[in-house]
Amino acid sequence: MTAKQDTIIGNARLVLADRVIEQGWVAITDGKIAEFGEGRAPEAAEDAGGDLLMPGLIELHTDHLEMHYVPRPKVFWNPVAAVISYDGQLATSGITTVLDSLRVWREDGAEDVDGRAGVLAAAISAAREENLLRADHFLHLRCEVPMPDVVAEAKELIDRPDVRLMSLMDHTPGQRQFRDEVKLRDYYRGKGGGMTDAQLDVLFARRFAYQKEYAGPNMRAIVALAHEYKIPLASHDDTTEENVVDAINDKVAVAEFPTTMEAARGLHAAGIDILMGAPNVVRGGSHSGNIAAVDLANEGMLDILSSDYIPSSLLMAALQLPRHVPAIDLASAVRTVTKTPAEAVGLSDRGEIAVGRRADLIRVHVARDLPVVRSVWREGARVA
Repeated sequence: MTAKQDTIIGNARLVLADRVIEQGWVAITDGKIAEFGEGRAPEAAEDAGGDLLMPGLIELHTDHLEMHYVPRPKVFWNPVAAVISYDGQLATSGITTVLDSLRVWREDGAEDVDGRAGVLAAAISAAREENLLRADHFLHLRCEVPMPDVVAEAKELIDRPDVRLMSLMDHTPGQRQFRDEVKLRDYYRGKGGGMTDAQLDVLFARRFAYQKEYAGPNMRAIVALAHEYKIPLASHDDTTEENVVDAINDKVAVAEFPTTMEAARGLHAAGIDILMGAPNVVRGGSHSGNIAAVDLANEGMLDILSSDYIPSSLLMAALQLPRHVPAIDLASAVRTVTKTPAEAVGLSDRGEIAVGRRADLIRVHVARDLPVVRSVWREGARVA
């Protein structure tokens, strides 16, 4: 991407990592933040109209790409076209860096997108090579540890330079996110054409058998693989004290969507970053009936937000947090979607308005309590 030279943006509310400058300006040179200040810009500047100017959002966990690739059951879109469409939605939602979460497993009779991680990873590379992307894309490998071939499939992607995160998942019925098996049945009945109870009985029986035979050795192999390649690990849907102990022993960096306050407290005490869904904040609770993100925020245990399945929710949730939790100011809320996720996966060159950082910036107008992204810059070049 060609960076725009010597851009100045003025008359903006600058959201820094630790405070907000009510009227300020930012100067960009060669794709990086060269200077920023308070008051009027020192020379002619693009007028931000008093809107918020903040770092571009950083997304660690979104499987939204899969919805573009398989928009209907058994309908597979051109994968590069799907990536481009998805990327455009991310950019206009203010996301300038994304870890595309790809399902690294195959399961007969479950979901059509399973086993397509290689196809989507190749499509992302093709779009990147042709300079078709607005956001900066990396990979997050979601590893379902009970699946028989998950280790082999992870090894097919692990040496790509864009892999930045691996998560350890186990969606076996009766535990973690779906401790209540009824909720998992409701989930599958509502997907696509839905599944009958008889079909779900077969699916669940197979998953119980897989979990018993493969989960233990596969978990150890995936953890070893991540450590060998120095890729940060995420746990997923931690629920019990035993889950927390496993996360600590596996040296995970991020705990995605803990389902109980007990687990969240243990993870927080261990210094593990807790990631929760932005839709959870916007909706006022978990769609699965688990703990509310705002409850964690009230106890000082919410570190990172993820849009998960709705890209626009990331910015919405960050701007709503101070209203829900008076102890969280705007700068602190914005850190949950910028600086903290960047640091969690080793992207220290972005995530805040600071001299020398990448000029990944978004201009945000707020109307009727809804944020509207008016402009997006990636490395100083306007991309939306």
